[in-house]
Amino acid sequence: MKKDVRLTKKGLKSLLSPLESDVLTILWKDTKEMHVRHIHNKVKKKGIALTSVAVALDRLHKKKLVARKMKSCRGGYRYSYSATKDRSELERSIVEDSVNRLIDNFGSVAVNYFNEKFSRRKK
Repeated sequence: MKKDVRLTKKGLKSLLSPLESDVLTILWKDTKEMHVRHIHNKVKKKGIALTSVAVALDRLHKKKLVARKMKSCRGGYRYSYSATKDRSELERSIVEDSVNRLIDNFGSVAVNYFNEKFSRRKK
């Protein structure tokens, strides 16, 4: 997954939309698989449509942040969702990807900066 981090935002909102962030937080709190309707019921914002939650889950699935299983039910089928990574794993992968991009783009300048920055912090 290519992660375009918005450094002007804090936490998950630097990577995800506010709704995607809320949905993922709900999945982390409730570690079992959940259906769209259950997640929708837990979204605290008023006026969020069920279809908006379904679209957010589809986007998170495309980003490989949630797993999706199709289950047959009365009247057809439905998906159940679960998070593929916990919060700390996701945050670590975001930081790692960002640092690697800086090193790829700026090479030794980035490496030297990190060395200087972290050597000053240890003192």
